[in-house]
Amino acid sequence: MATSQPIPSKLSNLQMELLKLYPYAVSDTELTEIRLLLADYFAKKIDSEMNQLWQEKGWNEQTIEGWKNEHMRSRTA
Repeated sequence: MATSQPIPSKLSNLQMELLKLYPYAVSDTELTEIRLLLADYFAKKIDSEMNQLWQEKGWNEQTIEGWKNEHMRSRTA
């Protein structure tokens, strides 16, 4: 049985801004370009935040190697 997603009671500022684009018809090519722009924007934000986290935590290549060798165990409830 599929669970239903909660319906937000308020739209985010991003959703409101995107709604302003509805009157404009765009080609499939333009739609693809817009999707790529949005994906690139969020990818850059993530990259920047990860770089900041690496600096704050003092992570380096040795940290990654250590993570590779960790044995992560999950608990089942």
